[in-house]
Amino acid sequence: MMISTKRHVQQLASLFLSKKIFDIVLCPGSRNGPLIHTLAGCGQFDCRVIVDERSAGYFALGLAQAKENPVVIVCSSGTATINFAPAVAEAFYQNIPLIVVTADRPAYWIDQLENQCIQQTALYRNFIKQSCSLPLEESDCRLWSGARLINEILNTAVSDAPGPVHINIPLEEPLHRTMDAQLPDVKVIGNAQTRINLDEKALAAAAEEIGRADKILVLAGQSQGNGELDSSLALFAEKTGAVVAAEHLANLQIPSGCCCAVPELVLGSISSGDAAVFQPDLLITFGRHFVSKRIRQFLRANKPHEHIHVDAGGGHMDTYQALTRVCAMSPELFFGQLADMQIQKASGGYAGAWKDREQETLQIYKHYLDRAPFSDFTACAGALKAVPKDSVLHLGNSSSVRYAVLTPGIKEVTWLGNRGTSGIDGSVSTAVGYASCSSKINTLILGDLSFFYDSNGLWNKYLGKNLRIILLNNGGGNIFSFVEDLAGRTGEDNQAVFQNYFFAGHSAKAQGLASTFGLDYLQAGSASQLDRALEKLYNPGRIVPTLLEVFTDAQTNTKVFKGLFSESQLPLLNQRFRRGL
Repeated sequence: MMISTKRHVQQLASLFLSKKIFDIVLCPGSRNGPLIHTLAGCGQFDCRVIVDERSAGYFALGLAQAKENPVVIVCSSGTATINFAPAVAEAFYQNIPLIVVTADRPAYWIDQLENQCIQQTALYRNFIKQSCSLPLEESDCRLWSGARLINEILNTAVSDAPGPVHINIPLEEPLHRTMDAQLPDVKVIGNAQTRINLDEKALAAAAEEIGRADKILVLAGQSQGNGELDSSLALFAEKTGAVVAAEHLANLQIPSGCCCAVPELVLGSISSGDAAVFQPDLLITFGRHFVSKRIRQFLRANKPHEHIHVDAGGGHMDTYQALTRVCAMSPELFFGQLADMQIQKASGGYAGAWKDREQETLQIYKHYLDRAPFSDFTACAGALKAVPKDSVLHLGNSSSVRYAVLTPGIKEVTWLGNRGTSGIDGSVSTAVGYASCSSKINTLILGDLSFFYDSNGLWNKYLGKNLRIILLNNGGGNIFSFVEDLAGRTGEDNQAVFQNYFFAGHSAKAQGLASTFGLDYLQAGSASQLDRALEKLYNPGRIVPTLLEVFTDAQTNTKVFKGLFSESQLPLLNQRFRRGL
């Protein structure tokens, strides 16, 4: 095998193998030449090459989600390193273990007008679990120090709450000298993973809080989900009478009798007159972000008496300004332990109120959608119904994910989205990365600005035949028209500012990009056309990545979305509910 003569690079590659980290995303460059020579030349890694560093970072993020294992991203020095930053931030807030490796110039050239030199040490300091800069020298002592640093960094990436880490490697010329040799044996420092239970005192205290609460609300944030969590949470809810509110991105598979899958619809129907009925005595949260702004607003205005946050990393997430206890453990262990205890079950009135309201709102939702004109909302709902079971569904940010969380969930589908930072900049790349190593159909639903912004995510040779992209093209950033104090302004000048600088109107279409990057192309501009296109999109005989572009009218989209929450729809439930009290 041909590897670089740089010994720190050799050690890094050896430790990757020892810790079973095999997936590498390489960005072309010269300063990172020793890394490319070694990682690609030794023949033991699965290396992929992507030119655009921003896209490469998100591609690796999707790959790490699919593999459920750390993925390494490697780039040259200079601004290439900064282009990794958006994906690094997303990985940090989603607890995804990216191993970021950046080549660097020797420290003596930094800030000396040398080419491609920037300050790279601690570059991602606000969005990283740990970082280090390896020594330049290759003495035995420096090699020992470098190996210890690498061990520590790689262990940190997967410990407690996983997350991204950064290894910066200064490299001197010559950069492209190679040798026919094996990677060196390097001492591996292990990292024992522990599963922590609540001690008897903490368990008793948590059980006491639960026992005296008549209204228990469990909020399940974004997570990949797992069977152990499903079982323990379902048992806990059944035993305590708790309401579990979970958006689709929580990936829960528990009985619908104890889970509210459309909390945004329920909360959209609540007024100040009946808020106390839905206000919890005890709130238990786990997972990452919620899409719904209404949930945050409701619980901040109607605070629970006690709030327990369950987080393996011990994070003090006081999202609702009511935090009273943090349990540093996995949610499956937390709910499993408590479900085994003798806890007095709540009266059932709270769960009944949620379930009744959910059923009523779903009826109104279905009736409203059946009558609504063709729009992004109806197109998204139609697409979600067509998505095959046992597939993967990626949601773009802004409007797309908001439409999706209002739509009753599809069982046996994995839901994903870049909700750690909620940016529009990497949705395509992340989905492509995930789909590239998935055997399932992978569907990405997103808006036009998100798609065109990240169209470089299609500029690689890893587009799987299982990739399906549904692009909602309304000619701009329709999400901004949902903001009342922005789009609701009147006057010619205000409307001009909105159209030009917020909505960012355009006439671009995606057919040319689909052709350029080798995707099959479909389009639809009405409900009947969409139905026919979806049949083609999900035809079992389709074995090519495909883009379906759906054209809608922005003004109609705004009216349809706002109409669901207008006086003629969900708020009517407030009147019915109050009459029934």
